[in-house]
Amino acid sequence: MPVSIFGINHKTAPVEVREKVAFSPDKMSESLCALKSEAGLDEVAIISTCNRMEIIYRCPHSQKDSQALEAKAARISDWLAQHHGLSIDNLKDFSYLHSGDRAIEHIMGVACGLDSMVLGEPQILGQVKDAYGYANHAGTMGLYLNRLFQQTFSLAKQVRTDTQIGESAVSVAYAAVTLAKRIFAEFAPIKALFIGAGETIELAARHLSRQGVTQMKVANRTVERAQKLADEFGATAHGLTSLPELVADADIIISSTASPVPIIGKGLMEKAIKQRKHRPVFMVDLAVPRDIEPEVADLRDIYLYTVDDMQDVIKENLKVREEAANEARDIIAVHCHKYLNWLKSLSTVSLMKEFRAQYDDIKASELSRSLAKLENSDSPEKVMTELANRLMQKFMHSPSRLIRQAGESHNQEALEIIADAFSLKPNSDD
Repeated sequence: MPVSIFGINHKTAPVEVREKVAFSPDKMSESLCALKSEAGLDEVAIISTCNRMEIIYRCPHSQKDSQALEAKAARISDWLAQHHGLSIDNLKDFSYLHSGDRAIEHIMGVACGLDSMVLGEPQILGQVKDAYGYANHAGTMGLYLNRLFQQTFSLAKQVRTDTQIGESAVSVAYAAVTLAKRIFAEFAPIKALFIGAGETIELAARHLSRQGVTQMKVANRTVERAQKLADEFGATAHGLTSLPELVADADIIISSTASPVPIIGKGLMEKAIKQRKHRPVFMVDLAVPRDIEPEVADLRDIYLYTVDDMQDVIKENLKVREEAANEARDIIAVHCHKYLNWLKSLSTVSLMKEFRAQYDDIKASELSRSLAKLENSDSPEKVMTELANRLMQKFMHSPSRLIRQAGESHNQEALEIIADAFSLKPNSDD
C-alpha cells in the first residue's frame, strides 16, 4: 500500500513536544520539498496544527513490505529531528505510524474531526485543506494523495450533512469560552483582548460576543488583519507593540498566533497585575508553540490555561457526539473501500495498457510483413491467409502454454479461470 502517515498528536505527546515539531506556514513549501527529496518520497503533505503534526506520504512502488515501510518512517523521523533540532529518541517516544487501510481511515477520520481534542470540531477540515494547498503549491502532491485528499473532502462534507456531528458550536475556542463562564458571573462588563487574527481567534471572539461581551480589542502583528477581524465585532485593532497597555486593561486574554517564541512573558504580566490592582485575569494560550510563558501561571490573580487544559471541558461534549461519530465511521468505511477499489483499478489499467501494447506490437509487425509481400505482387488471398494464421499462432501461444501447464499440474482451478477468461466450455468427458 503506497500511502502512510507518520505523526504526533495530542493523544501521544504533550504540548511541549508538539510545539517543537510544528511547521511555520511561511516555510511549509520549503519544508515539503526538502522532506520529499531527503527522505526519498514520491508524494508528501504535512498537516501542522496546535494539536497534531502529521506527514502523509507515498513511498515508491518498490517499498511496500513492512520492513521497507518502517525504514522509510525512520528516515522521515531522522529528517524531522534534524529539521527541528530535536533528539531522535524523543520523537520515537511520541510518534506513530499508520500504513495502508489504517492510514486512509485515519486521514479521513481526522478531516471529520473524529481524532480531534474536541470530537467533531469543524476547524480541522480547513486545516487539512490548507495542507493540501501547501503541497499543491510546493509540487509535492501527486496522483495518489490528490485523489485521497479530494475523496476525504467529499466525505467530510457528507458527514457534516448526514450526521449531527457539527450541529453545536464545539471547538477548542468554544471550550475556552465555556471555561471562562465558570470564572465570570456575567460577561457584559468584561473586557476581552484577542491576540492573533486567525480562525481560532475569530471563533473565540464570536463565542464571547454571543455571551454578551461587547468590549473587545484585537492585537496582531499585521494591524490590517486585526482591523478586518475587529470590524466584525465592533472592536478596536492594535499592533503587538501595544501589548503592555492592552494586557493591563483586559479581563480575558485569548492568544493564538504563529509566533515561534512567547510574546507575553512573566515580567509583562507582573506589571499588568499591579496596574490592575490585582483584579483577576483569565488567560488562554491556544497557540503551538506557546504565546504565553508557562511561568505566568505562577502569578497570583492570573488563571492561565493551555490547549491541554481544555480536556475536562471537552469531555463534557463527548457523550453528545459519540452517536454521530459512529455514524461518521460507517460513512468513512464506505469511502475508504471506495478509495481502495480505485487503487486496485490503477493496477488493472496498467495491466490492460501492457496487454494492449504487446498485441499492438504483434499487429504492427505482422501487418508490415504482409504489406511488404503485397508490394512484391504476392497473391492477396495467400497473404491474408498467412496473416490470419500467424496472428492466430501468436495469440494462441500464451493461453496454450498456460492451459498445458495447468493440465500437467492438475490445477483444476487454473483451468476454470482460463476457461472463464476466454469464454470456453471444455468437455468434461475429455
